[in-house]
Amino acid sequence: MWSRILSPGVISRTRFCWRSLFTMKLKTSEFQSLFTDGLNGLAEVFEKHQHELRIAGGAVRDLLSGKRPEDVDFATTATPEEMKHMFQTAGIRMINNKGEKHGTITARLHNENFEVTTLRVDVQTDGRHAEVEFTTDWQKDAERRDLTINSLFLGLDGTLYDYFKGYEDLQNCKVCFVGSAEQRIQEDYLRILRYFRFYGRVALKPDDHEPETLAAIRENSRGLAAISGERIWVELKKMVVGNHAAHLLELMYSLELAQYIGLPPDGNVEEMKRVWQKAKDHSPKPMTILAALFHCPEEVEKMDMRLKVSKEEKNLALFLVKYRQELCKSDDEPSMKPFTDFIIDSRELDSQSKVCELLKYQGEEKLLAELCSWSIPRFPVSGHDLRRMGVTSGKDIGATLQKLRDIWKKSRYQMDKDELLSYVKS
Repeated sequence: MWSRILSPGVISRTRFCWRSLFTMKLKTSEFQSLFTDGLNGLAEVFEKHQHELRIAGGAVRDLLSGKRPEDVDFATTATPEEMKHMFQTAGIRMINNKGEKHGTITARLHNENFEVTTLRVDVQTDGRHAEVEFTTDWQKDAERRDLTINSLFLGLDGTLYDYFKGYEDLQNCKVCFVGSAEQRIQEDYLRILRYFRFYGRVALKPDDHEPETLAAIRENSRGLAAISGERIWVELKKMVVGNHAAHLLELMYSLELAQYIGLPPDGNVEEMKRVWQKAKDHSPKPMTILAALFHCPEEVEKMDMRLKVSKEEKNLALFLVKYRQELCKSDDEPSMKPFTDFIIDSRELDSQSKVCELLKYQGEEKLLAELCSWSIPRFPVSGHDLRRMGVTSGKDIGATLQKLRDIWKKSRYQMDKDELLSYVKS
C-alpha cells in the first residue's frame, strides 16, 4: 500500500520549522525495497487504529546513506497494550514478550518479525539502565537517544523527521551526542564506546572530534567500570574492525579508558598501530588487532575475566601472543613450510584459521594469500596399515606413525602411502 505512494527518485526536500523539526522526502530504491507483504500488512493495522508508525534509529541512518538496512526497528504512538489489542483483533501472532516491559512488541506477519516500540521518555537513569514512561511525543523520544544520527524517524510515506540536525551531521560525516554529551553519557556510560564505534562508521577523518565531547568522555570514563563486560565487548569488537580503529584505540588510551574495559593499562599501542596498518585490508578478527596490546598471556586472562569473550576469541589471543615471534617465516626453508608444518602437527580444526590471523598480524600478505588457498593434506598412513604389516604394539605403531609423518613432511606432503610404507619394510 505505502510503497505505491512513492515515485522513483532520490531525495526531494521540503523544510518547515516546528520545535526545531526538519523534514524532507526520501524516495530511494533501498527504501521502497522494505515494503514487503509483511510491512504493508503491519502498516494497514496501525492506519486502521489511527496510530502513527515510523522507522526509527539505525535503519533510517542506513537508508540516508544509500544502504538497505539489515534490521529495521519501528516506533509508534501506540502503547504495548494497544498494540496487543490491535494484533489480537487482526489475528496477528506475537512472539518473544521479553521486550514488553520496555515497550517493545514483536509481531510476525508473512514469515517476518517486526519489532515495534512505544515512544518513551526516561524517568530515571543509573548509568546502565533507564526507567521509562510512554509518550506520544516524537521529539521527547528523540531526545533520549544517544547520537543525533540515531535520533531520526522515517514515516512510511517517506517523510524524514529530524529534531536534532542528525541529517546534517550525517551529510557532514559528524558524530555528535543529542544535546549535552555529558548528560547523554551519564544516562548510559556505554554510550562512550558507542560514540567511538559510530565515529569509525561515519567520520571521514581519523581525528575530527569535538573537544567538548572528548572532555565529557574523559570526565565520565570511570562510569564504564559498572558496565557489564558483555555489553562492552559487543561495542569494542565492532569498533576494532571499523575505520580509524588504530586512532580510536590510541585515543581511548589517552583518555584513560583502557583500565575500565579490560585492556591492559600499559598496552603496546605502537605495536597495535603497526599491526592494524598491515592487517586492516585483510578483514582481521577483532582479537587479532587487540592481541597486539597484550604483553603476556596473563593480560589476556585479565581481559577475559572482564569482557567474558568467547573461548574461540580468548584462544586466538593466547595463540597470537605466544606465536607472533616464535612462528615466523624462515630464510633457510620454503616460506610456507613453518606454517604448514605447524598446522599439520597441531591437528586442531581451527589451526589454519589461527595461522591465517597470525599472518595478518605479521603483515605477511603473500603468505596469507597462499595459505588461504592451501588445503590441508591428509596423512595417507593409518595404524591399520601398520597392523597389516605386522606392527602390533601400540607404542611401536605410535612411534612409527610419527617417523613416517616426519618423512612425509620433508617430502612437502608429496609421498603417497606405498612410498611411506616402504620405509617400514626397510
